[in-house]
Amino acid sequence: MTPPPDDAPRTVPPALREGVEEGRLIGRGHPAGDLLEAYLWDVLEEEPGRLKLACHLPDGLRNPRGILFGGFTSTYVDLIAIFTCRAGQDRSARWRWLTTLNMRLDYVDPIDDDFVVESELMNERGPVRWVQTRFLDKQGRMLALAWTTLREVGD
Repeated sequence: MTPPPDDAPRTVPPALREGVEEGRLIGRGHPAGDLLEAYLWDVLEEEPGRLKLACHLPDGLRNPRGILFGGFTSTYVDLIAIFTCRAGQDRSARWRWLTTLNMRLDYVDPIDDDFVVESELMNERGPVRWVQTRFLDKQGRMLALAWTTLREVGD
């Protein structure tokens, strides 16, 4: 697949703005979102720079022991961190694209069931954003903690 030229207009993809059910973060049609079945997540809280989500753990993302395969955890982090930077904004507006510069992910306990994610934009300086993302079990105990550095790369 050939990437679009740098001067090609970029718009918000349909999965992010069209057909998104009330109380959901994303619709079907986003490759990473579809893999994570993000169209099933419930938005528990959303305000500028902050998200709280009830997330589903698809069977296809589990390792042979039945827990979330570690490599997929970063996919959750990456997608949620980007949406955290957009939280509380008009979805029909044109968004500037973000790219992930760095991610640190610490595992505390295995993720073996549906879970809650709390994510917060901790700092913003020019085009750079720092996001903290916490994975919690149903009792509120921490399962994983991530820090993500993102940068705006144009529109």
